[in-house]
Amino acid sequence: MNYEIVALKEKTVAALTARTNNSSPEMGNIIGGLWKKFYSAEIVSAIKNRTNACALGMYTEYSSDEKGDYTAAVGCEITGETSLPSEMKIIKIPAGKYAEFSITGEMDTNRQLAVLQRLWQELWGMGLDRTYICDFEEYRSADPKFADIHVYVGLK
Repeated sequence: MNYEIVALKEKTVAALTARTNNSSPEMGNIIGGLWKKFYSAEIVSAIKNRTNACALGMYTEYSSDEKGDYTAAVGCEITGETSLPSEMKIIKIPAGKYAEFSITGEMDTNRQLAVLQRLWQELWGMGLDRTYICDFEEYRSADPKFADIHVYVGLK
């Protein structure tokens, strides 16, 4: 699997969050529920100071590694302080070194999800020297029939 090593600046994200675990039978429903709630009109329209139209799916506050509990988050990058809906919180994606994986091309939402799931499963077996501080997916296309997704994995 091809990737590029990149240096990223710190990002400030307004996000909905929930705790889960990759082995939990509810993990898919928990993360899917965050996405559904994020795209509800009262959440998306309430976020001010967005830096771009990208949505972010984040994995942070790891208890250990990909086998332990973590906080899943769905949100968008913002600038400055802003008032948020009460169920949202601010998360900082730390500056640092990341492995960047890209998924692009024509595919429907279900195919995008399948490709992402396969990427994460392969990634877990790659032996990357990960930080387990924050990893994230950046959804650059709002077109449900075209993927432009960049996955960033924090490295030591």
